[in-house]
Amino acid sequence: MTVKIFGEGKAVARKRRHARIRKHVYGTPERPRLVASRSNRHMVAQVIDDTKGIVLASASTLTHDFDGFKGTKTEAAKKVGELVAERARKAGVAAVVFDRGGNAYHGCVAAVADGAREGGLQL
Repeated sequence: MTVKIFGEGKAVARKRRHARIRKHVYGTPERPRLVASRSNRHMVAQVIDDTKGIVLASASTLTHDFDGFKGTKTEAAKKVGELVAERARKAGVAAVVFDRGGNAYHGCVAAVADGAREGGLQL
């Protein structure tokens, strides 16, 4: 077993930041929460109504919409944002609260938000 002497590790720090953010970011039926989750390879975006605990719309780079996609991870993240915006608007959602999930608002996370804005969602 290894012991970290300096710091707590990236994953634990991200979870602490996300818990701190979630104290203030809450999805309602009028303005649900748009969650951007990332891994090293994929992006997932979900529109969640926290009062009912249901997912209203979602998009991911793991779906068949991305079969044969050629481009960078940031371009894929922007397309995920556009897809989730399109699906959310079909579900009757016009405005959302953005939850970056403890990640920095930079790169792929920012691309999801930009894609959602271009898709017609108000953040």
